[in-house]
Amino acid sequence: MFKRWLPSQFQDRAPYVERLSWEMVPGNRQAFRPATSGPKADFWRFEDLWQGIPSGMASVGMTNADITRGPISFEDMRPGCYDPKARLLDLDTVGIERSLCFPNQVRFCGQVFLWMKDKDLALACVRAYNDWIVEEWCGDSGGRLLPVCLIPMWDPIASAAEVRRNAARGVRAVAFSELPAQLGLPSIHDKDGYWTPLFDACDETGTVVCCHIGSSSTTAVTSADAPFAVTVALSTINSQLTLADWLLSGLFARYQNLKLALSESQIGWMPFLYERVDSIWRDGNTLAELPEILKEPPSTYAAGRLFGCFFDDSFGLKVRDAIGVDSITFECDYPHQDSTWPVTQSYAESILAGLDEETVYKIVRGNAIRMLELPEKLAIA
Repeated sequence: MFKRWLPSQFQDRAPYVERLSWEMVPGNRQAFRPATSGPKADFWRFEDLWQGIPSGMASVGMTNADITRGPISFEDMRPGCYDPKARLLDLDTVGIERSLCFPNQVRFCGQVFLWMKDKDLALACVRAYNDWIVEEWCGDSGGRLLPVCLIPMWDPIASAAEVRRNAARGVRAVAFSELPAQLGLPSIHDKDGYWTPLFDACDETGTVVCCHIGSSSTTAVTSADAPFAVTVALSTINSQLTLADWLLSGLFARYQNLKLALSESQIGWMPFLYERVDSIWRDGNTLAELPEILKEPPSTYAAGRLFGCFFDDSFGLKVRDAIGVDSITFECDYPHQDSTWPVTQSYAESILAGLDEETVYKIVRGNAIRMLELPEKLAIA
């Protein structure tokens, strides 16, 4: 990938894949690292960082018994994890026409490039990744695979330029951190407006800001000895923090075309957060430090601008009217461990049973088309 898309002056430092021995990190039940001996797996190398592919990140189609705590090699994955034509075939089997494609191994908002020391190389890698996903991964899909592009988060001016570069060739979404301060970057509340160039570009081009769970490289942990199931159960906590940030930042009031998608956030928790932030606004306590630009209850800015994305949340559908049906989108989380594939269609039919036709259309198709400003029908046979 990087060998094909990086400019020639960076080829000698391009990220690459190598098969290495590995071991679990002592004292950490979920981490692994290269070793001098032991089982082998494929690792990506980014400068001095060796990064294996966690089994659960590419486990679609596997049984629970097949999924381990260690890394997985490409040959052990389902081809749809790395081959766009195979991905389309897998989507066909569950009736999915179009799918938004997020970064994975470089992390959900490209954190790996942020961590690289050589920022010229890092910027070239961001642009190479975007060229690859637009032209190669999605390019021959006839509009069925939709790219989520990356930005060089350490440079908001260059980030804005990258949004505009990609929007000019039809890209409708960009990956952004759910909690940028957790990555050592300014928050969206930064008094000096660090992110203003980026948000200006997204507002101008209609590019959707996508905050995927895990894009802050942090997870909710209750204790060191809690089973990993606790962390999994709390995986949407950061999305709740993200939504509170955005609703109380004044960004939706400041920008008329800025849209936010909370990817893999689930939705059942959203009504209470709406109620809570609106209550804080109505109380008007000066200690709340609310932005003056918030002239209406924060939740009122969400309509048509905020989208909660779910793949396993039947309760969320029960409170859909409190969320706003126009703000709900359905996904399948391919190729991760939590994916509903290959029973996505039957799952959707079961949880949507009894809803009227218009509501079902909005949730499984219409809202995503409107969010990304896509054509209703694809120009393919």
